[in-house]
Amino acid sequence: MSGFDVLTRGDVLDSALQARDYLVSCGVPGALAAKDPRLWGRRAVDHSRLGWLDLPFASRGLLSQVDGLVAEARYSGLDHIVLIGVGAESLAAQAIMEAHAPAVAAGAAGQGAAGQGAGGQSSSGQGTGELTVLDGSDTAALTFAMERLDRTLVVLASKAGVSLEGDAYRRIFTGAFRERGLSEREIAGRFLVITDHGSPLHDFARQCGYRIGLTDPYLPGHFGALSAYGLVPAVLAGADAERLLDEAASLVPSLGKDEDNPGLLLGAVLGGCAQQGPGGLARDKVLLREPGGPGALSSWISQLLAVGTGKRGRGVLAFEPPGGRGDFPDVHGVSINPRSAAQDESDTSVWAPLGAQFLLWEYATAVGGWLLGVNPFEAGSTVVQESEDDAATMLRSAGGGPLTAEEPVYAEDGIEVYADFPWPPGAELRTVLGGLVASVPNDGYLSVMTYLSGDFSGRYLAPSMARGSGRPVAYGPGPAYPHATGPVHKDGPGNGAFLIITGDPAPGDTLASHPIPGRPYSLAKLQLARALAELRALRERRLPVIRLHLRDPVEGAGKLTEAMRSVAGARRP
Repeated sequence: MSGFDVLTRGDVLDSALQARDYLVSCGVPGALAAKDPRLWGRRAVDHSRLGWLDLPFASRGLLSQVDGLVAEARYSGLDHIVLIGVGAESLAAQAIMEAHAPAVAAGAAGQGAAGQGAGGQSSSGQGTGELTVLDGSDTAALTFAMERLDRTLVVLASKAGVSLEGDAYRRIFTGAFRERGLSEREIAGRFLVITDHGSPLHDFARQCGYRIGLTDPYLPGHFGALSAYGLVPAVLAGADAERLLDEAASLVPSLGKDEDNPGLLLGAVLGGCAQQGPGGLARDKVLLREPGGPGALSSWISQLLAVGTGKRGRGVLAFEPPGGRGDFPDVHGVSINPRSAAQDESDTSVWAPLGAQFLLWEYATAVGGWLLGVNPFEAGSTVVQESEDDAATMLRSAGGGPLTAEEPVYAEDGIEVYADFPWPPGAELRTVLGGLVASVPNDGYLSVMTYLSGDFSGRYLAPSMARGSGRPVAYGPGPAYPHATGPVHKDGPGNGAFLIITGDPAPGDTLASHPIPGRPYSLAKLQLARALAELRALRERRLPVIRLHLRDPVEGAGKLTEAMRSVAGARRP
C-alpha cells in the first residue's frame, strides 16, 4: 500500500466537518506544520517537543549509524533481539515487525492487548531475525528468549530510568549469560541501551559498559514511533526502516494543507466527536478494527490517544474487539486499512502504510488534543510513575514476606475476591461481578487488567462483560496495559469500572516463581506488586474496582468465564 486516505460517514462526518472548519479558521494546520508552539500557549509547548514532525527525514541519519551495529550483530550470530520496554518504546517496534512479517505467528507468548509481550519473527532484505518483546506481561516470552540465549542481543529502551521489569529482566539475562561462561566484557556487549541524553538510564548504562544509543530528551515518548525507540530494535531484527520512513515522508506535504489533509480530518473526527454534542453525549470512545484482528498497531494507537488526551477530566479511550460493539451511542468505530470500503461498517476508515499510519495518528492526536483543550505533549501524567513507585515501595517493605495483609471477603472454587464493601449473606461470585457491571455509568466502560503468568486475557471475558453491562470493555495484561492507558483511566473522564485479576504462578512456571538475581522477590511477586499498586491507585480515586485472585490460573480462568457468562445471561434474556 502506497496511498493514504481517511473516509468518514454518518453523524461522525457532521461532527468532523464542523471541527475541521473550526481548525482551519484558527490556522491550526499551517501553524502545526510550522511547529509553532503558540498553538498550546508559548509556555505550554516548547518548539522542540514538536520535533516528531521532522522524524521521517531526521531519522535517516540514525539508520546509517545503526548499519554498523546490524553488521556486527549478524557477524556475531546475534539475530534474536530481545526488547525490554513497557509502553510506547516496545509497541512501535512490535508493530513494525508485525507489518514486515504478516504471515508469521506471534510466537510463544500469550496474546494480551494486541499481542503485548509476544515473541515474533521477521525476515527482510536486511537479514533474517527475530524480535521478542518483554514488557512484564507474561513469562512465556521470557522462556522463548532463554531458549535462544546464544544468539540474543538485549535492547533496553526507556526514556527515563530502569523500570522494575527492566531491572528484573536485565538481572535475569546477566545471570544467564554469566552461567554460559561469558566474561563481564562479553556480557556488556550483549546489551544495547536506547535512552535520552542525560537520563538516569544513560548514566547507569555508562557505568555498566553497555552500548548506548541516545535520543532527544524533548521528544515525547508517545510520539516517538519513528525515532530510535521504534526503529532500532526493528532494524536489528531485520525490518526495512528506510521504507517505513519513505512511507511517512510521503504524507508530510499534505499535513500543512487546509484541504485534502487526512491528518486534519482524522484529528477532527477524534476531537470533534469527543466534545460534548447535542443531548450532552460525547463520542469519546474509539473501537479500533484491523483486518487480521487486534495487533500492536492498535495497542500503540491506544497508548498514543490515552497519554496524549487523558488529562483534566477529558480523554479518548480506544477499544479493540471483542470488547466493543458498533451499537454503543458514545463509541465510534475506526477501521485501519479495511480490505473493502463498501463492506466496512465502521464510522471512519483509515488507509495508509505503517510509516504513514504512525505520523497520521500522531498528527491527529495533536489536533484532537487541541480541540479538547489539552496539551498532548506534556511530559505526562504522574499516575504511571506513581504506581511503579508504590510497587517498588511494597517490594522493599515486604522483603521475603507477603505483599499485603488484606484478607479476601469471599472465596469460591479457588477464586479469592477482594473488595472494599461488606459481603452480603448468600452471595456468590457472580453477585460481585454483577455488582461491578451494574456500577458502570451510562457513559462509562469496564476495564479488565490481568496480571497472570499464563495466557489468560481479558479478551475472553470481554464479550460477556459487554453484554452484561451494556457498555464497552477494554482489556489487557498488566503492567503493560495500565502503563499504556493509565492516564485516560485516572486523569480522564473518570467513568470506568475495573476488574483486576491476579493469580499464583501456573504449575511448572519456574521462571515466574524463581527469585530474581540480587533481589528478594520473584517475577510473580513483582507482577503481584504491580497489580496491588494499580488497585490502590484506582481506590484512591474512588473508582469501582474489584480484585480476583486465581489460586489455579488455568482452572480459575474457566470458572471466572462461566460466572461472567451467567451474569450476562441474567441481564440479557
